Amino acid sequence: MATPLTDQEKRKQISIRGIVGVENVAELKKGFNRHLHFTLVKDRNIATPRDYYFALAHTVRDHLVGRWIRTQQYYYEVDPKRVYYLSLEFYMGRTLQNTMINLGLQNACDEAIYQLGLDMEDLEEMEEDAGLGNGGLGRLAACFLDSMATLGLAAYGYGIRYEYGIFNQKIRDGWQVEEADDWLRHGNPWEKSRPEYMLPVHFYGRVEESKEGSKWVDTQVVLAMPYDTPIPGFMNNTVNTMRLWSAKAPNDFNLRDFNVGDYIEAVLDRNLAENISRVLYPNDNFFEGKELRLKQEYFVVAATLQDIIRRFKTTKKGTTARTSFQSFPEKVAVQLNDTHPAMAIPELMRIFVDIEKLDWDTAWDLTKRTFAYTNHTVLPEALERWPVELLETLLPRHLQIIYQINQIHLDSIASLFPGDMDRLRRMSLIEEDGGKRVNMAHLCILGSHAVNGVAQIHSDIIKTSVFRDFSELEPDKFQNKTNGITPRRWLLLCNPGLAELIAEVIGEDYVKDLSQLQKLNLLVDNEAFIRDVFKVKQDNKEKFAQYLEKEYRVQINPASMFDVHVKRIHEYKRQLLNCLHIVTMYNRIKKNPTAPFVPRTIIIGGKAAPGYHMAKMIIKLITAVGDVVNNDPVVGNKLKVIYLENYRVSLAEKVIPATDLSEQISTAGTEASGTGNMKFMLNGALTIGTMDGANVEMAEEAGEENLFIFGMRVEDVAALDDKGYDAMVYYKRNPELKQVMDQIKSGYFNPKNPDLFKDVTDMLFKYDRFKVFADFDDYVKAQEKVSQLYQKPKEWTKMVIKNIAASGKFSSDRTISDYAREVWGVEPTDLKIPPPNEPREAIEETVRAMKKM
Repeated sequence: MATPLTDQEKRKQISIRGIVGVENVAELKKGFNRHLHFTLVKDRNIATPRDYYFALAHTVRDHLVGRWIRTQQYYYEVDPKRVYYLSLEFYMGRTLQNTMINLGLQNACDEAIYQLGLDMEDLEEMEEDAGLGNGGLGRLAACFLDSMATLGLAAYGYGIRYEYGIFNQKIRDGWQVEEADDWLRHGNPWEKSRPEYMLPVHFYGRVEESKEGSKWVDTQVVLAMPYDTPIPGFMNNTVNTMRLWSAKAPNDFNLRDFNVGDYIEAVLDRNLAENISRVLYPNDNFFEGKELRLKQEYFVVAATLQDIIRRFKTTKKGTTARTSFQSFPEKVAVQLNDTHPAMAIPELMRIFVDIEKLDWDTAWDLTKRTFAYTNHTVLPEALERWPVELLETLLPRHLQIIYQINQIHLDSIASLFPGDMDRLRRMSLIEEDGGKRVNMAHLCILGSHAVNGVAQIHSDIIKTSVFRDFSELEPDKFQNKTNGITPRRWLLLCNPGLAELIAEVIGEDYVKDLSQLQKLNLLVDNEAFIRDVFKVKQDNKEKFAQYLEKEYRVQINPASMFDVHVKRIHEYKRQLLNCLHIVTMYNRIKKNPTAPFVPRTIIIGGKAAPGYHMAKMIIKLITAVGDVVNNDPVVGNKLKVIYLENYRVSLAEKVIPATDLSEQISTAGTEASGTGNMKFMLNGALTIGTMDGANVEMAEEAGEENLFIFGMRVEDVAALDDKGYDAMVYYKRNPELKQVMDQIKSGYFNPKNPDLFKDVTDMLFKYDRFKVFADFDDYVKAQEKVSQLYQKPKEWTKMVIKNIAASGKFSSDRTISDYAREVWGVEPTDLKIPPPNEPREAIEETVRAMKKM
């Protein structure tokens, strides 16, 4: 039996995880049993663990519904400006625990499930991740939804309900193998389909000109069926909506086609239309110009804009429906998450001009004031450039509109810079070199009133290099909005031990105001607090070690330093640099087995895009090195290499709290921001990293001396480019690097096939855009400093505390507050919507109170 809680422990539990009232627990148990019986049609004799998960999920969902309806009623009464976050990806992960935390139900649910003789963690593990994203961009969208609800914004996430999310990764014989992610197989208790709001989306066809204007005719129609998921704010009774569209064929699909005599064939062909929402494209930071992908991009945009306009026109009863669009930008803000939803710009123009009959200039003014664009990458291979001939076939009217936007734009540039043909070429929406293409980033910049990067260094690079011509023309359009993470999922949910320790010493308000973590600076020298922080980390490491043993049957030493590198596999993220360091440490142990060595467990994880050959070879190299290192008796327990299979949101929640050292080692100027870096910092890991992305601001907040910063800065990389990067110079200069490369080249790590890694070594020597060798020496030296500090647990933990205390800036609440005020023109509020158990009149009172504010 657990020891009874002290009053202090009860207080801290109440603070963060909600109150355990007797009636509360009884009601949850009743709800659980009711759903097991009536929803799942099972009794306790035949129910499976999955049935229990579903019964609990439905019970928790019941507590959302009243607040969800109440929130929408409230928005209807107040008619606030609404924010629409358009994204092709929402990497949500699991929903159950996050919902319990945000509703303050976690403790009551824990107690109810315990009384029912079940294990809460076992139930939570039954839930599938909603893997509707690739990495940073999709997870950012998910964190933003949480913050928008917590800040009381009338916000909506709009995207696609992919039937298959990001693939499941299996490592077989050291190679990545992909399996389909059939995440909806057992149903999704968190979504509600809304067939009554189904909308048509048009493709193909042709444009008919008449004196009334242009008309897009003879199109093929696909229906967009909305599925709504509730997004609860933290303890404020706000529940916003994420609406994801699913493609459905109309019932007469292919059947009105008189040439299809085959009814069966026609019905089978419905799959073609419905393929639009079948699968997430698994590329991160890479553009693949496929027709199906363009269909997905237009599909989400066309359905969403119809929905936005319907909501704009429907006003409160007793007032007339809106017929004028003059106030549209005062009531609607649309944020484009990268260029993926860029077709929203010509689509809104088409609606305004062709359907609503506005004149071009008015329509363009309204469009620009409505949209804002977030850029997520400066890598040239990631920028979307759609072939004109594809657009001409699929979306002929939109291509005409893009041409017209471009013509007016180029005329304006030509008048400002007469005779500057090169500038016209650089700034055009249409690129001519090697087949005509539409540069979607240029379209987004022209069609938006605000453009932002996602960390200060990235926003500076955008202004001074990638989009320099545009920022010189409209400097006020360009902003920075440094990314953030939600502290609800990335501290309370994943690291309850640390969250409660912090609440004990500074109170629980930090959960909604993360800047309060600064107060921890007062405790940097407090012996008891240092001990407690160290113990929380140790507990998390032991828990993760147990998880690895249970799931993967690998044994690791929880006393060793957990050195973790988890993110998508990409050359620019330089997993190879880490790999070279592993071999260097291995060689040092082999050379002098009795020399002191700080034990390390190196954990590398992440998915490679299925078509990205080099990334897959990098995984194979890491696993091959791991096989040699882990089975060498001379190495023993000093060094272990683990490849973490199928890295995803729910696995990040386990590994991040257990990490000692966070690897953030991209070539300076390539990682736009990164958000994993912030999660590790908040959870008490120290960072080894380059001055790239948000690492720069992390060093600014915590003090550079409290991170292990190494390597070239952006200016050094540029200078090296000008001079010409020659890998051979570093290879010849550094004996350890030479030894490592010779081993990989000679087949030391794969004697059966010595040439296996030729593509990798050739790249590193001949065409490494990311200059791995140039930073090798400095990286190894920084890693030696890491090992030295790790031998002094007290000093290490003090540095950890300074990092946690400095992580407040990186809350997505701060990011969203900045977007709200500086881009969307709305004000965050800590107003609590009246809960469902209060009468509807309470809403009117709140509305009146709000108007007085």
